Amino acid sequence: MVEHNQPRRSHGELTKGQEYADRLVDLQQVWWKRVLPVQAAYRWNIRRLGLGRVLDVGCGLGRTLRQLDGNGVGVDHNPMFVEHCRSTGLTAYTTDEWPQAPEAVPGSFDGMILSHVVEHIEPDVADAMLRTYLPFVRPGGRVHFITPQERGYASDPTHIHFTDFAALERLARRHGLVVERSFSFPFPRSAGRAFVYNEFNVLARKP
Repeated sequence: MVEHNQPRRSHGELTKGQEYADRLVDLQQVWWKRVLPVQAAYRWNIRRLGLGRVLDVGCGLGRTLRQLDGNGVGVDHNPMFVEHCRSTGLTAYTTDEWPQAPEAVPGSFDGMILSHVVEHIEPDVADAMLRTYLPFVRPGGRVHFITPQERGYASDPTHIHFTDFAALERLARRHGLVVERSFSFPFPRSAGRAFVYNEFNVLARKP
């Protein structure tokens, strides 16, 4: 059962510290994730969208950035994540560093990705995030939202807002984005209650 009404928590309370960064690093190093090509399908999903030069907001350890073949820049509020990204050759900035970054040029990105971000924050924080970073996407550029379905949502105690297709579409439209496509990946929507890595995907365009 997914709990939709957990108590409000401040932005960054659960995902900004060293403990959370260490937890994600440990999960990434699980033997079967290193041996099996588990990211192949997700890499295909990102690349097929043809988003161009991408701003990855909430880039974490750089999993999505690595799929962009050097055509992306990340930003995250956790400095440990940013340090990890840089140590692997990726370009990333903390939220404090971003305003002074040379890449922080309005309209200079073809797309933006928020992958596994919105479920960690309150709706008003998600709105503030879009107001902050959407100006860096050019008119006609696209924004790709990814959030976990039921089983994935329940797997992480730092998830505080279950965000399905309808919630993502409302978020996009509140900021003037035109929803182009909503789809479940990698399996049909029915798999979301059993498979941890089934995801809601919503692709929207900036007019």
